[in-house]
Amino acid sequence: MKYSKALLLTNGVQGMISQAEGLAKALNLDFKHYFVNLKKPWKYFPINFVPVQKFVIQGEIPENTDDEILISCGKNGIIPSLFLKKNNKNLLNIHIQNPAVSLSNFDLVIAPEHDHISGSNVISTFGSLHYVTQEEIKNVNNYFSKYNFFKNEKIVTIILGGPNRYYNFTKIELLKIFYDLKENFLDKNYKLIIIKSRRTPNDIITFAKNYFLDTAIVVDKVNKEAYFSALKISNILIVTSDSTSMISECAVTEKPIFVAKLNPISQNKKFNFFLDSFRQKGIIRFLGEKVDYWSYPVLNETNRVANIIKQRFN
Repeated sequence: MKYSKALLLTNGVQGMISQAEGLAKALNLDFKHYFVNLKKPWKYFPINFVPVQKFVIQGEIPENTDDEILISCGKNGIIPSLFLKKNNKNLLNIHIQNPAVSLSNFDLVIAPEHDHISGSNVISTFGSLHYVTQEEIKNVNNYFSKYNFFKNEKIVTIILGGPNRYYNFTKIELLKIFYDLKENFLDKNYKLIIIKSRRTPNDIITFAKNYFLDTAIVVDKVNKEAYFSALKISNILIVTSDSTSMISECAVTEKPIFVAKLNPISQNKKFNFFLDSFRQKGIIRFLGEKVDYWSYPVLNETNRVANIIKQRFN
């Protein structure tokens, strides 16, 4: 591909970072990442009513740039992307997720199937883009080597998300999930690892420590090495249902994934479509179903999309 440099725009949420940086890395681009939001009151407006002006943008962005590709992700990256494109006509601007504005504003839009959008400049993905690769998992220094697991020990990891606009992520819900972990795994001689994400509240981690005491390894800080190590050494992975990004990341391992379902604040058709699609593909089952081992073809939408972009803009 003739492009070598990129500028990334996200709001700094881990799921957005993973998608934008994952795509940039798959395209072999050197990149600079700017974290942006919309100022009040504009952040509360439908995006079509927000002016494409710098005064609405919270966060530093260059008015002019010699970067060749702009990758934005999520609602907060839309207006900054359009502003930079307006001032830098030669920028190839790519937006990840449904922008909810005219698709013609972008050279390319990459959106998951559950967004249900189409167009000549749209690439649909099965699940989310992300930065997790099999190579990185294979080569990670094992964070858990100090725990002296036996060679053939059975290991299960649960990756916790956190509250968002669709899920409250309450202790009552977690209590049910923790009970299921004990009954289905700990009582059957599995070793349990608990991984925290950026959205996981500290009081939930404290709750997990108090519940499991010394029967689980709780990683109480966000740690990429611990996350990748858990993906590497675990026989079974469990992810809370609030994060399509983390479920998609786990699917690069080809390992069994159980989804721990949370009660939604309100029904969300996109989440339901995503979970149903992954279940139909044989990638996930739900926590509480019979513990079993299964595999599926590796899911690496980031590389697939990157190859399409390379061919299209070579």
